[in-house]
Amino acid sequence: MKRRIVIIGMVLLIGACKNTEKKTVEIPTAKEAQIVTTEWVELMEPSDWRGYNQESLPSNWSIKDGVIECYGEGGDVGGDIISTETYENFEFAFEWKITKGGNSGAFYHVVEDTIYHSPYETGPEYQLLDDVGFEEPIEDWQKTGANYAMHIANENKTLKPVGEWNTSKIIFNKGKAEHWLNGQKIVEFDKNSQDWKEKRNSGKWNDYPDYGKTNDGYLALQDHGAGVWFRNVRVKRL
Repeated sequence: MKRRIVIIGMVLLIGACKNTEKKTVEIPTAKEAQIVTTEWVELMEPSDWRGYNQESLPSNWSIKDGVIECYGEGGDVGGDIISTETYENFEFAFEWKITKGGNSGAFYHVVEDTIYHSPYETGPEYQLLDDVGFEEPIEDWQKTGANYAMHIANENKTLKPVGEWNTSKIIFNKGKAEHWLNGQKIVEFDKNSQDWKEKRNSGKWNDYPDYGKTNDGYLALQDHGAGVWFRNVRVKRL
């Protein structure tokens, strides 16, 4: 009888050890999880983008040979593309150039829904513009690098001539945002501040009540009727 009890005890002990070992293997360490979430990811394949409220890349865009090209055929509404994944806290970097007199933009925290016809109705915009050659009068909040209709860019910014590549990045982390252009930080704001709320409720966005309401959403690139090129487009979650 004692021998049987000893044998049964050993079997139970071995089984418990196996179960413990299995659970340990299945649980990743915090360090491993952090490495996965903070890597740069390139967004340079057709599978990385699709039309806003569409299932695939529209014909007014092409992605090939390391360049995302906008033909400028989408007009003011309906031609924009969005990332296939959403982002909350991130660093979004890209190079770009634009045609003479051209207008475009890069958006973030975009909400996709058929009740909206374009990303600008919900997502903040990093303005892309030919500041020098744009034919119509423009406000400072419309110029390159501005947080469109919200925060103007530093007047000492360096914008390269039409036809040359500019380097831009957008950083958003827990409400704090930065816009960079050619190595310079040109815009900085806190989305949780009273200043942001006052700007949000002071005119332009009265017709767009859902603008800036979320801190998570899609990235977007705009077709505003001009030729625009992007390369080295990448994102990193923070």
